Amino acid sequence: MLTDIEIAQSAKMKPIMEIARDLGIDEEDVELYGRYKAKLSEQLYKKLDKKDDGKLILVTAVNPTPAGEGKTTVSVGLAQAMNKSGRNAVLALREPSLGPVFGIKGGAAGGGYSQVVPMEDINLHFTGDMHAITAANNLLCAAIDNHIHQGNELDIDVRRIIFKRCLDMNDRALRNIVVGMGGKLNGYPREEGFQITVASEIMAILCLASDLTDLKKRISNILIGYSRSNKPVYAGELGVQGAMTALLKDALKPNLVQTLENTPALIHGGPFANIAHGCNSVRATKLALKLGDYCITEAGFGSDLGAEKFFDIKCRFAGLKPSCVVLVATARALKYNGGVPKNELLNENDEALKKGIVNLGVHIENMKKFGVPVVVAINRHRKDRESEIQIIEDYCRKYDVPVSMTEIFKKGGEGGIDLADKVVDAIENGKADFKPLYDERRSIKEKLEIIAKEIYRADGVDFTPDALKNISEIESLGYGNIPVCVAKTQYSLSDDPAKLGKPENFRITVRELKLSSGAGFVVALTGSILTMPGLPKVPSALNIDCDGDGNITGLF
Repeated sequence: MLTDIEIAQSAKMKPIMEIARDLGIDEEDVELYGRYKAKLSEQLYKKLDKKDDGKLILVTAVNPTPAGEGKTTVSVGLAQAMNKSGRNAVLALREPSLGPVFGIKGGAAGGGYSQVVPMEDINLHFTGDMHAITAANNLLCAAIDNHIHQGNELDIDVRRIIFKRCLDMNDRALRNIVVGMGGKLNGYPREEGFQITVASEIMAILCLASDLTDLKKRISNILIGYSRSNKPVYAGELGVQGAMTALLKDALKPNLVQTLENTPALIHGGPFANIAHGCNSVRATKLALKLGDYCITEAGFGSDLGAEKFFDIKCRFAGLKPSCVVLVATARALKYNGGVPKNELLNENDEALKKGIVNLGVHIENMKKFGVPVVVAINRHRKDRESEIQIIEDYCRKYDVPVSMTEIFKKGGEGGIDLADKVVDAIENGKADFKPLYDERRSIKEKLEIIAKEIYRADGVDFTPDALKNISEIESLGYGNIPVCVAKTQYSLSDDPAKLGKPENFRITVRELKLSSGAGFVVALTGSILTMPGLPKVPSALNIDCDGDGNITGLF
């Protein structure tokens, strides 16, 4: 059986200019990054402005497990199936972060015969977007420390600087550090810390900005800390927003690649859903809607995290109206939620499946609350039994939702034709009436209570004294009426990763809130979520190699 990278390396890719021409894109709007990657120009948006939008399809999933559910794989496979069945679909996905690529989670290019290619490039440096975001973020950090060193005209309180440096790599040693050591010439010593690039507010801003002007304005609005007289200090007061925008000028342009079956794919932006808002860029999604009759996109992790933020943050800001939700489930994931350990998930255990399937039920109910038709996609593993598939199909019928057994990992687009047909049918007959979950004008507490009760099924929310102080400060600055972005474990509907299935009789604890005033939302941290992950005991990096001819191996 071939590995993902072996399948990808044997793919017959078309020159990316050919993919662009098939989409009706002129050569002058394609900026080549080699033979198989390109960025799309700013002028293309203006040329397509009057064109009608296609239908927006969101792919999400049940709560993820160590076995992996294949949400990206289903997204790619569905796009391939759409085109294989004569429909015009364009894929819009997030960019992978180097942290999980070299850590434990893996990349974000799909799997089997439903991948985006060139897989190695996409999972590694790609077109340099992550590095540009890292550089822009750290330029602002350097400007903060330089301003203090050069006299501190803004009277910045070095104890209350909240904007952190970032690095696109899992490195726990950088979570809490001290900078400015070594004497007067090296600045003022102060506590500092790093977060992973995909948790940076710059990443969120890039993914939500409508154009360069909006990007610069959002950067200016970043709250970087407070003065010693307790006045807020914003990035624009340091005067580096123009330079930061210059660093991000090319990174703001979506990247065009293709799938194994030459389906066009826009891959752009990559905030995590457990510590950020978890969606690819607004610009890539909007461009895909202009270029195709169907835009297939995904949100991070389970629907309680990624889909909720897609609807309540991204769609709200961008004016998007989804036409259908595809909810990915696997027999293995549902057995895991029923209490089966990872090393026994391939064993027959219908009782555990029936116990854990309540997790799927919660996600179906939650997605219906947004007024969008739901189709369940069973991502079949080669060792799944017919009895297991039947249990899932019967369960979905109780919720009156279409269900499709897909084999897109093994068969590519051909394995997702039935899913494509059911998605199109749901769009044409489902009468989507999208609406966000809450009114953003409600208080921060009220919005968090609504999400906790309606999506997580918690009894309520508890706020630590620090969190209450944070809320008071944020609301006093006039930012109480913006969406909230919950940083929470992806493994459970609760804030405790050990509570699987459908937890009951629990409360969510919010320990800290951070204002992302440039992005336009408030981040609420729960549980033990960290914005700088660490490497596992045996990281994926140990399996990756490159020979003398530049051939990469071990990358999944």
